[in-house]
Amino acid sequence: MVKKLLAFTIILFVITSFAIAQNIIPEKDWKLAVQLWTFNSSSFYTAIKKTDSCKIKYVEAFPGQPLQDGSPAEFGPSMTVDERKALNDFLHKKGITIIGLGVVTARSAKDWKAYFEFAADMKIPIITAEPERNQLNDVNRLAATYGIKVAIHDHPIPDLYWHPDSVLLALKGHPNIGVCADIGHWVRNGLNVVDCIKKCNGKIMILHLKDVAEFGNVQAPDVLAGEGVCNIPAVLQELKNQNFKGFFSIEYEEHPNNNMKDVKQYVQYFYTETGKLK
Repeated sequence: MVKKLLAFTIILFVITSFAIAQNIIPEKDWKLAVQLWTFNSSSFYTAIKKTDSCKIKYVEAFPGQPLQDGSPAEFGPSMTVDERKALNDFLHKKGITIIGLGVVTARSAKDWKAYFEFAADMKIPIITAEPERNQLNDVNRLAATYGIKVAIHDHPIPDLYWHPDSVLLALKGHPNIGVCADIGHWVRNGLNVVDCIKKCNGKIMILHLKDVAEFGNVQAPDVLAGEGVCNIPAVLQELKNQNFKGFFSIEYEEHPNNNMKDVKQYVQYFYTETGKLK
């Protein structure tokens, strides 16, 4: 009897310990980035300086951003070896890591391969993208080859992936592809954002954190976090319930020349709300 009780106690301890280990602690486990499109009127280097001033340590970079003011060089596969090294040295000095590249679209398998080679060389773990349906097999194969995950992003109607159902359909048979959830665009498309998050349970790799002024209006502008209709607290709670382990990427498209105060508000709001989660 004692042996049976001891065995049961050990099993219960293991199960309980495993369950505890699976629980996410948002303040500790969640990583907050900024999508550099937020600073799209600035060069890459200037955008990184702004990111640093906002005390953000992760970025989601977008292809085509000028590297330096007055330079024709752009962030992306066309960068030279020297440009890549200089950029990595600069990021290391600032203590900032690129966690995503996107939103990427490409016309051919050759172009997709160039993006994957670039991401692998720069040690970028995720490409956020909107591949055509007939490109999904190639993109999934390249993701496996280069060890880079792909997260499909949603834009407003009539975008191919405007509804989570269309994204989930694209994921079938493509194990290296997941979801980049842009909650602002879901709201602009007239969708219940928490229901969308629930549909994508376990599939979300990156969440674009934004708030917008109006439900069901594809032209609705971005607003400060908590002042719009995206119901960010409920989104965060649902993600905690799902033990979400991806990245949050602030994307705020208003006043790109003078928005650092607003981005800092997003940072403060994010950490205040995560501290309230149950």
